[in-house]
Amino acid sequence: MIELKHLRTLQTLRDTGSLTATATSLHLTQSALSHQLKELETRIGGALFLRKTRPVKFTAEGEILLTLAQNVLPQLARAENELASLKEDVNGRLHMAIECHSCFQWLMPALREYQQNWPSVALDFSSGFGFEPLAALAAGELDLVITSDIQTRAEIHYEPLFDFEMRLITATNHPLADSKRIQPSDLQDQTLLSYPVQKQRLDVVKHFLAPAHIEPSRWKQADNTLMLVQMVSAGLGVAALPNWAISEFSRQGLIQSLPLGNGLWRRLYAGVRASEREKRYLQAFFSTARQQCQSHLDGIKMAKI
Repeated sequence: MIELKHLRTLQTLRDTGSLTATATSLHLTQSALSHQLKELETRIGGALFLRKTRPVKFTAEGEILLTLAQNVLPQLARAENELASLKEDVNGRLHMAIECHSCFQWLMPALREYQQNWPSVALDFSSGFGFEPLAALAAGELDLVITSDIQTRAEIHYEPLFDFEMRLITATNHPLADSKRIQPSDLQDQTLLSYPVQKQRLDVVKHFLAPAHIEPSRWKQADNTLMLVQMVSAGLGVAALPNWAISEFSRQGLIQSLPLGNGLWRRLYAGVRASEREKRYLQAFFSTARQQCQSHLDGIKMAKI
């Protein structure tokens, strides 16, 4: 008999592309995962996927079960939400602000998936760069803030999403491109490119340059990640960006990616009002965001909750 756990396992294997990542995502040991998959293959009388392929390539039998998972699991989630709505109001509001330009890369797919399972939640979002989003959150004007810059406040709960590394990117022929790691003093004669936000709110300033009392010689701004990468590739300056935002450009050889000091790791949070943190539609958003990020972002680490 095919069980729901089998469908969830196959869907996770498709999303992650590897047995190791699937075991981690499902909180299983490698042995337990292998046993579950072999048991299912015995039941259906055939292999589910080709071993030693990356990403995993599914057999015809595996594809049939994946299609089943795509149909059944969303229906199950909707049914669970409908049952829960008999006991709890799920017609909530999720008005969020994003203090991270690069976050739109993973947030939009996460929101699309979230809306499929929670269609009654009213979604809206805005940039968190033109005002103080945490104050707006505490006042009830917002419901969630995506940020790495937490401010301890009793009325706000910060839900960990994932850890990421800030990396310095340079043109491949830049004088710093062959460095093993970047020190703050290396940037004092550089043009630092950044998003159009206040300097003191940038991670590279707050946690790398400011403690060393270093100021780059010049600043330039760009509105989005692609523009920053193109400017760096053209030799117009250097930039500090999250590892997952620049991994593909680095693989293509368009830029050089370098560690800042011994590694500048930051954590991304979803800030919500502490009084509402247990609401099911918020918990569902946390879960969906983590799953999307783990499946599709390179170089991140899941935050320990």
